[in-house]
Amino acid sequence: MSDTYAPVYVIDDDRSIRESLAGLFRSAHLRVVTLASAHEFLAASRTEEPGCLVLDVLLPGLSGLDLQEQLAKANVQIPIIFLTGHGDIPTSVRAMKSGALEFFTKPYDPQSLLAAVRQALERSHKAANKRNRGTPNPLQTIIGSSAAIKAVHRQVAIVARTDSTVLILGETGTGKELVARAIHALSSRSGRPLVSINCAAIQPSLITSELFGHEKGSFTGAVHQRLGRFELADGGTIFLDEIGDLPAETQVALLRVLQEREFQRVGGNQTIRVDVRIIAATNRDLRGAIADGSFRSDLFYRLSVFPIHIPPLRQRKEDIPEIVEHFLGIHAGEAGRPVRNVGTTTLDTLQRYSWPGNIRELQNVVERWTIGCETEELPVDENTTAAASPDLVGPGAEPTPGSAPNFREHVEALERKLIQRTMIAVGGNQSEAARRLGLNRGSFLKLLKKYRPMTG
Repeated sequence: MSDTYAPVYVIDDDRSIRESLAGLFRSAHLRVVTLASAHEFLAASRTEEPGCLVLDVLLPGLSGLDLQEQLAKANVQIPIIFLTGHGDIPTSVRAMKSGALEFFTKPYDPQSLLAAVRQALERSHKAANKRNRGTPNPLQTIIGSSAAIKAVHRQVAIVARTDSTVLILGETGTGKELVARAIHALSSRSGRPLVSINCAAIQPSLITSELFGHEKGSFTGAVHQRLGRFELADGGTIFLDEIGDLPAETQVALLRVLQEREFQRVGGNQTIRVDVRIIAATNRDLRGAIADGSFRSDLFYRLSVFPIHIPPLRQRKEDIPEIVEHFLGIHAGEAGRPVRNVGTTTLDTLQRYSWPGNIRELQNVVERWTIGCETEELPVDENTTAAASPDLVGPGAEPTPGSAPNFREHVEALERKLIQRTMIAVGGNQSEAARRLGLNRGSFLKLLKKYRPMTG
């Protein structure tokens, strides 16, 4: 059994508890690793991932609940069993809602704890077997057979063998994150975390703390120490999406990490060294951003060691049938619909469209049509399409001067359509939509609220 299951990690600052638990698990022929803190766990080098964590709530520096949260953010899926002498209902509820398998209080029943650990190890074992059996070539997630996509496949395969920094360029919805994941999966770091962060989705005042962590009391609301995404990615890869939206002060801190592989938490004075591969992505013209002073040229050159450009869907329309078939297989199963194939007329319609929202927009359309389909062949749903992507079936509901009751209603109809199409093109990213329309965020949100009932 010790060769079948991954080891149990016991994390508790009480040495007697660690020794007691280690004896219990070893008597059941399980492998055990004991650690005194969450920091020790994060810093430890491992040849294999834990089968489960038996974790105290109150730990020095970083609590067990905080470790659970950090692992979830890093997409590290390890079954967690809490064992604490300070259990209360709110704490146990928080732990279970966050995905803990069990929550025990001290003194504990050894057999109940052992049964929970065996259940956790079995879950990890099955998940590992499933991954090993069903793991496709990571390049298969980047769908298409066009020359442009084959070139991307070749670039990914080449750079994945190195630790070089990669800059992925392309419009919103082209699949930049899929490329980042493929690079990580094909690299020697694939057994360590891939930590992703969208730089445009976090308030500028908080992005530095998200990336590099903070010390307790370093600013209002910093009630405990927090590890940043770089620490969580140590030994693995960090994916910095929408890097072009990074604030100027954070660009300086990131440049230091790229140059020195070290940083300090916000409010701290301890230098922390990390071994992290950096992959960045943006839909912005960074050279233009350098020209207008919003992006540092030295950071750009550090990031673009190996640039990969993802072509927009309108430049590789020969890939649309393959992409549609892929999404159809996913959404037909999820929706329980009988649709199995796509008609020639439907494909012709889809290939005539310019797809400003790229693959993300195409997926939305396929899912929408699949939900309403009652036949084995996917038809063009003109009513649904007109509401979501007017260009697919014609000019849409834009009023003509003869049909519009007055000038104001005509202008509002044009505004509504422009906002609708822009939101589709950027995949719902409000900040990016505002930027493309040349509006500040406040003005854009007012318009969005005004037309929300009409844009769905």
